[in-house]
Amino acid sequence: MTETPLIKSYGVATRALGPLTPLLLKRRQKQGKEDPARMAERHGETDIPRPTGQLIWMHAASVGECLMLMPVIKRLLEKRPRANVLITSGTITSAEILSKHLPTRAVHQFVPLDYPKAITRFLDHWKPDMAIWAESEIWPNMIRKTKARGIPMALLNARFSEKSLEGWSKRKKSAQALIGAFDLILAADTSTSKGLSWILDRTVEAAGNLKDAAEPLSVNPEDLKKVKSETARRAIWCAASTHKGEDELIIKAHLEVLTRFKSSLLILAPRHPERSNEIQELLKQHDLVYVTRSSNDPITRNTQVFLFDTIGEMGLAFRLSKLTFVCGSLLEGMAGHNPLEPARLDNAVLTGAHISSFADSYMSMIAFDAAQRILSPAIIGETVTNLLSNKQALSDLQSKAKAYATGRDAVLDYVWDRLKPLIPETGGVF
Repeated sequence: MTETPLIKSYGVATRALGPLTPLLLKRRQKQGKEDPARMAERHGETDIPRPTGQLIWMHAASVGECLMLMPVIKRLLEKRPRANVLITSGTITSAEILSKHLPTRAVHQFVPLDYPKAITRFLDHWKPDMAIWAESEIWPNMIRKTKARGIPMALLNARFSEKSLEGWSKRKKSAQALIGAFDLILAADTSTSKGLSWILDRTVEAAGNLKDAAEPLSVNPEDLKKVKSETARRAIWCAASTHKGEDELIIKAHLEVLTRFKSSLLILAPRHPERSNEIQELLKQHDLVYVTRSSNDPITRNTQVFLFDTIGEMGLAFRLSKLTFVCGSLLEGMAGHNPLEPARLDNAVLTGAHISSFADSYMSMIAFDAAQRILSPAIIGETVTNLLSNKQALSDLQSKAKAYATGRDAVLDYVWDRLKPLIPETGGVF
């Protein structure tokens, strides 16, 4: 692999910083960003033995990317009954969710920090037969050391912002050495496809967004039965993945909805549940009666807001609601969240003005009348009220959103067809 001055400098710096990583991890642990019981994994160490036989290593940054890879993992394990999967990620939240959803023959580890000794220990222990990475995780030492061992590498659902592509275009040789090290690159969108094709001097296909092909979010049947009985015959809408600054806008919208539907219920689901306390203060300031999901308290007829302050339960939220406003889209600098998760579960989909991260999906959905984009937060309440008042209009939007979401499943078939020639038929440690 070509070693440009930039790559060489990175290697020197990370070798020097290796001894300091325990201090970094300790600081992150204090911030709640590391699991103290699994800190060794961040240094490439583990007490979990490598499974015998073929091992495919998949890496994803966090929750969204991990869930995106789940259909690929299941397809791989189904088609290769002797294979095992190792999935790595870097966040506690992703580890918690994967612990509930990983199939047999799949194991999770925290990804090692990108300093040479940690990567070497990791690769020496796990000896993967193939490496599959998701989206835009470019860790130079990890890429170089994996490539040096002759391990086939694929980058799925590659997604780079315009700013990132512009940065790599100024460092073409380094980009070609690192991103170009992947044997297969499938882009999630045409912008990434065109940008990488120019930077790498090779064709990068736009296969479509793998998040479009995810399975419906799961739910605990007992929880669903209990909460449905408590919320029967109520007009329910959901505000999903709110960020700081958006909760106030959503609360104002719900106060407007309440003037028309006095028994309506808002499911308020912050992107980061640790913000629960500050959101509860907002609800109190507006004299709204609320119940937190973490309390497991019953929802009564007086409850006006159901605050989802837990992790991995959006499958429950979307099955309760008929209409979801996908947040992370209302304020300047935001870029939107995945509209297909609520759409798969029969929700009409609304969103705000700032949706650049999922522009392809939203623009297609809007063109097919399968979603609505609300350009001004001031009219969220009016829009929600109008839809809840018009059963036919709501039903049409739900049906079109569901049809669009299920129609995207072909992306998985295409990705698998391109991926499977790279997966060794046999291999591994026996």
